[in-house]
Amino acid sequence: MTNHYHVALEAPSPNLVARMAWMQSSYTIRLDRRHRPIGHVLSGSYKAQLVEGSVNGYLRTACAYVHLNPVRARMLSAEERLRSYPWSSFWAYLAAPEHRPGWIRVDRLLGEHGIQQDTAAGRQRFEAWMERRLAQASDPEALKALRRGWRLGGKGFKRQMLLRMEGGLGEHHSGQLHRETAEARGERILAEELSRRGWSEVDLAQRRKNDLDKPALAARLRRETPLTVKAIAARVHLGTSKSANANLHKYMSGRPGPEAGSSKRAKNGENET
Repeated sequence: MTNHYHVALEAPSPNLVARMAWMQSSYTIRLDRRHRPIGHVLSGSYKAQLVEGSVNGYLRTACAYVHLNPVRARMLSAEERLRSYPWSSFWAYLAAPEHRPGWIRVDRLLGEHGIQQDTAAGRQRFEAWMERRLAQASDPEALKALRRGWRLGGKGFKRQMLLRMEGGLGEHHSGQLHRETAEARGERILAEELSRRGWSEVDLAQRRKNDLDKPALAARLRRETPLTVKAIAARVHLGTSKSANANLHKYMSGRPGPEAGSSKRAKNGENET
């Protein structure tokens, strides 16, 4: 594009930061040697979005977004075909295997379009489908998922990625990603605690807010996640954040709650009798 680029990369190993550093520095060095520009070639940080690669349309959506960028930016006239834009990999998908760069993998994307063979007829079908998409290139609803958030995929993919990222985020990751990772970790911890007690979600909701097990659940969530007391209180059904904070403080400081005191008095009463 005029001042940025889009690329869909497949990274078999979790080393995207190193790959991007190599790619951008290599490009900058070669451009500096060839054209000797003044100032920075690239500025600011890049935005990365995880894309689910299984056969469900997410990869197709992401690649269509990349290939249709020249249309959205009005860098092609209404009469020009998408393949005429020279600074795109789209032409390579339409070329025979011997005429395309070896690092471009076309089988995954063609497969997402139901094209099982990398043949001339299959590539023509792919081009026809993309040409039909030109009118929808700037559809705000179609672009919403790609311009917001950190992943493009289903709920299962989201859960899987959050579990893999647990504890490994840095300050350069978005606040939304930090929050969703904390929530996923909280759900994992809560599932463990419910299973250990033989409770269901219904049991958790129906038990009284001053049930002694509830502060125990909340305390573990508070210790092992960055979730707020308000969020924990709502998830554990512990009452208002104010009362939950008081009960949680008592529990974590080792002071007995109201039910513990009642049990102790009843026990003492029985002994005295």
